[in-house]
Amino acid sequence: MQKDKGKGRGVAAARRARGARVSGPRQQDGMLYEFRTCYLKPSKMNEFLENFKKNVHLRTAHSELIGYWSVELGGRMNKVFHIWKYDNFAHRTAVQKALAKDKEWQEQFLIPNLVHIDKQESESTYLVPWCKIEQPAKEGVYELATFQMKPGGPALWGDAFKRAVHAHVNRGYTKLVGVFHTEYGALNRVHVLWWHESADSRAAGRHESHEDPRVMAAVRESVNCLESQQNILLIPTSFSPLK
Repeated sequence: MQKDKGKGRGVAAARRARGARVSGPRQQDGMLYEFRTCYLKPSKMNEFLENFKKNVHLRTAHSELIGYWSVELGGRMNKVFHIWKYDNFAHRTAVQKALAKDKEWQEQFLIPNLVHIDKQESESTYLVPWCKIEQPAKEGVYELATFQMKPGGPALWGDAFKRAVHAHVNRGYTKLVGVFHTEYGALNRVHVLWWHESADSRAAGRHESHEDPRVMAAVRESVNCLESQQNILLIPTSFSPLK
């Protein structure tokens, strides 16, 4: 009887493990990170950023800002990208309601700057459980690599993707800041946020990694499940927590 109970517990544990893999790489506490992109009118980029710098404390009083960047290369110009952290979806909803009632935020930043924004995009993501957000030791530039993977979720491509990321990290070609899996937005999408000392050091590290057999072997395995990839170079603003 004890043997049967032990076997039953083993089967249940295996089912939970399979379920965790199929559900995707997400933290168990429900914490989410919103990726928000604003497309600005060309002549209003500097004015928008200066206004946000002046009033950022009004926004961060409601929720935590992880980072705020301008897009330098790899995408449309006059674009800003920022990441906000929430405890869960209920927390995000509460923050949005509070902002709608915050007259100071509305009058000093939001209303005056709405005319400068062409459009906005938003994704909700989870930080994958096998990494945490790392704070770089000094200022530099950032690279956001977005991977559109084949349908099937992490049960299909999760392990290979993890090995490819770790291959780059372990060989020291770049510094990993965080890996995020989209929950609302394009499904089967993973964002990897890297830090580099400069755009030139990034180019040098990428060239070296392309000649590293261990990195290339890991990348080839992951590429089998890849549909497309886009990389953008990000410059942190003066008020960004991640520099």
